[in-house]
Amino acid sequence: MSTAVLSPDFLWGFATASYQIEGAPHQDGRGPSIWDTFCKIPGKIADGSSGDVACDSYNKSADDIALLKETGAKAYRFSLSWSRVIPLGGREDPVNEKGLGFYVKFVDDLLAAGITPLVTLFHWDLPDNLDKRYGGLLNKKEFVADYTNYARVVFKAMGPKVKHWITFNEPWCSSILGYSTGLFAPGHTSDRSKSKVGDSSREPWIVGHNLLLAHGSAVKVYRDEFKSKDGGEIGITLNGDWVYPWDAEDPKDVEACERKLEFSISWFADPVYFGHYPASMVSQLGDRLPTWTEEEKALVKGSNDFYGMNHYTANYIKHRTGTPEPEDYLGNLESLYESKKGEIIGPDTQSFWLKPNPLGFRKLMKWISDRYGKPKIYVTENGTSLKGENDLPMEKILEDDFRLKYYQDYTQAMADAVSKDGVDCRGYMAWSLLDNFEWAEGYETRFGVTYVDYTGGQKRYPKKSAKEIHKCFDALIKKA
Repeated sequence: MSTAVLSPDFLWGFATASYQIEGAPHQDGRGPSIWDTFCKIPGKIADGSSGDVACDSYNKSADDIALLKETGAKAYRFSLSWSRVIPLGGREDPVNEKGLGFYVKFVDDLLAAGITPLVTLFHWDLPDNLDKRYGGLLNKKEFVADYTNYARVVFKAMGPKVKHWITFNEPWCSSILGYSTGLFAPGHTSDRSKSKVGDSSREPWIVGHNLLLAHGSAVKVYRDEFKSKDGGEIGITLNGDWVYPWDAEDPKDVEACERKLEFSISWFADPVYFGHYPASMVSQLGDRLPTWTEEEKALVKGSNDFYGMNHYTANYIKHRTGTPEPEDYLGNLESLYESKKGEIIGPDTQSFWLKPNPLGFRKLMKWISDRYGKPKIYVTENGTSLKGENDLPMEKILEDDFRLKYYQDYTQAMADAVSKDGVDCRGYMAWSLLDNFEWAEGYETRFGVTYVDYTGGQKRYPKKSAKEIHKCFDALIKKA
């Protein structure tokens, strides 16, 4: 029997992202994002699809709110499409009032339904024009200025209605998948069989630095111009997997575990909390890792009111010997699913990278809490795909016991982190409310608690997990 340990005002609900659910790429003046462009390149998306229709949430926002109410959710994390708000993206470019108005009305509708909005300003869909105009995320001066302007436009439009702001979702993915492996838009990589442009040894570190500066700049604007009258809070969302040594007896594998966390999480969190990059990254990357000016350091250090935590899985870590490759981004190590003794991280899912390991969630929450001085944490994404789910008949898809068990196990692990490890966790957003466009995997992978019939007018059918997840929180949240 679960013990109620979470605070009475604990926020739980679901998360989505604009390009993954909205569709309506040209409606009401939206401009293209780098993902609209990337999806048109043959071979980039597993099933050759795009987010052109997705869940059609731009036209079905009332359906999404009805679903949220049905689940009992207290909160909803969603992202804004920058190119819907400012189609050309830049600070001198016109604001699209219809696009901005859509989001303002959506926030009003959520509040009217008793649901707290958590708004992500950037979930990977950079206006394509900014990529073409000046190189997008690679251009420090222009990108930081344009993003700051966009953030200010949104803060002003929303005012006190939104109390929880997220600047960037998973900058690691924008940097590494966008500019090292080339798996995500804009697809830069040193591998010339995949892209004509890119330098995997340098570009991701430049992009990461610029994202941190844009984050710090937007936070400064919010704190200086809006926070005192609007009363909200602002932070960044970082992704990270837990780590176990491949050989628990080998101190070099144990050491490599810490390095893996530093290369994935601390790359962004150390500058935000301490004002510098982790020593392990400085040591390996040398002059390829940008240096901090005093002004930049002052902008970024202390720029989180909360820590946004996206988490799904864990890995076994095996150290590597010798000099790391110039394009290495892990920290000179291997990330594996099986230990030296043959233990596996967890059962298979549809996503090759995701194997459920709830204990890893608790351990990572404690690691983050210990390293960064017990910050307030919102779990901004957590969830699973289900092996072969897309190939099942609909009635079987709706009985998603595997996903429900994932949520039961992971929410209990979170509660243990709070009650046994002293972690300050204030919210949990399950990924995702809806089956949606799963980036390079297209529509073959489903993460939703709601089945979306992509060939039947995007009709929504709640799965078992949608109907039962509230029980996890009913048991874990203290009564007021």
